[in-house]
Amino acid sequence: MREEKALFIIFGGTGDLAQRKLYPALFNLYRRGHIQKSFAVIGTARRPWTDEHYREVVADSIRGSVDADFYTEAMVENFADHFYYQSHNVNDTEHYMILKKLAQQLDDEYEIGGNRVFYLAMSPRFFGTIAEHLKTQKLVTDHGYNRVVVEKPFGRDLATATELNQSIEKYFPADSIFRIDHYLGKAMIQNITAIRFGNSIFRNLWNNRYIDNIQITLSESLGVEERAGYYETAGALRDMVQNHILQIVSLLTMNAPVSFNDQDLRQEKISALKSLKVYTPDEVAHNFVRGQYGPGEGVHAYRDEDNIADDSAIETFVAGKLEVENMNFAGVPVYIRTGKRLATKATRIDVIFKKMPTNIFPGVALTNNVLSIDVDPNEEITLYINDKDYDTGFKMKQLPLAYRNQNRDCPEAYEKLLHDLLRGDATNFTHWEEVKYSWQFVDAIRSAWDMETPAFPNYESGSMGPQAADELLARDGKQWFFDPTKTN
Repeated sequence: MREEKALFIIFGGTGDLAQRKLYPALFNLYRRGHIQKSFAVIGTARRPWTDEHYREVVADSIRGSVDADFYTEAMVENFADHFYYQSHNVNDTEHYMILKKLAQQLDDEYEIGGNRVFYLAMSPRFFGTIAEHLKTQKLVTDHGYNRVVVEKPFGRDLATATELNQSIEKYFPADSIFRIDHYLGKAMIQNITAIRFGNSIFRNLWNNRYIDNIQITLSESLGVEERAGYYETAGALRDMVQNHILQIVSLLTMNAPVSFNDQDLRQEKISALKSLKVYTPDEVAHNFVRGQYGPGEGVHAYRDEDNIADDSAIETFVAGKLEVENMNFAGVPVYIRTGKRLATKATRIDVIFKKMPTNIFPGVALTNNVLSIDVDPNEEITLYINDKDYDTGFKMKQLPLAYRNQNRDCPEAYEKLLHDLLRGDATNFTHWEEVKYSWQFVDAIRSAWDMETPAFPNYESGSMGPQAADELLARDGKQWFFDPTKTN
């Protein structure tokens, strides 16, 4: 196993993302041996913390996130000793000079070799300022690599995303910018390419000759919780569709890459996103549904949540029918839905294959074959086939052939992505062109919606969204395959 060497400088090191995701992910890389002696972390933020307090915060994040069976206190303490804190104002040039001095000291002490990761775990409005200061104050080394990691939201629309991208690319080359989407680190999302291109049974059937429709569900049972302030400015369309859902769509509908590397895979994903039909306002009205949750058993309506306007028109639910205008998927509808306060928490993909063109079994109904990929909370793959009922006579039933990943120590999404980052593998990161075409698609929907005032709330908490989301499929003679409100 190769040990990776890097100095991480985390802007926003006291924040929720760093404590919930980044520090546990780095620790898991440490205990697996991917980083060992030649790494260090500088956390920066405005708070006047000491190194000792920062290390205790890091240790507490490990204890609260990592299974106790997988570490000892000695491991946690040794890991935390690699962490250093620098109180920092991102607009103050002098602070970058202090940061540079500490970075060079740690680079020498840990024999890192000039490899630096600048993780911008802050509001996007600071990205350009930080990038400029990193370059002008020479925190960027002239030996080793320099990589910048940015989190979503990457803009509010195409115009702001373009401006944001240019503010970073002005100081860093495109191939050193890693736009992270944690869904691309999930095991079953990464498994899509393995299933599609590693099995002849699916490689040959994955087209409009055999697939009837594709359904994608990203449902959450909770409300907006502590994200109310952000959600009022974003909504489900920007928060979930523009990034997570469209990334999944691209993986499901792209053509086979020439080889499995970041450049070839990206090119096919970009082509898939370019192939999405951008709707006119009338087509948006016909193909997209928005919703906002009302009250339910023991829970408030969205408009009654803290910090939410009484007349808020922000959507907490989106469902839509996407049309892919390429050779392999023309005519195959891709149905998507995502929302808050739904019946269950689940990320689910259902690929519905066409029924047999002829049925040789008189009086016997044949169901569609379905490939279901449960991304979370369970990591499971199920293929539904028609099977003879083991009784007298000849009847058929739907039989699920299932596999569930039960590995308790499977790497979490951020751990996988940070490991890819250290190795310089951008396969599971989002390229600017992907961001651009995603915003082009989403902007058309947002613009159409902004011309009308919706009748909210329009779905009950604990349901699977507005009735119109079911009608979206019903008018095509279809229904949602995944329905947790029904019992078999």
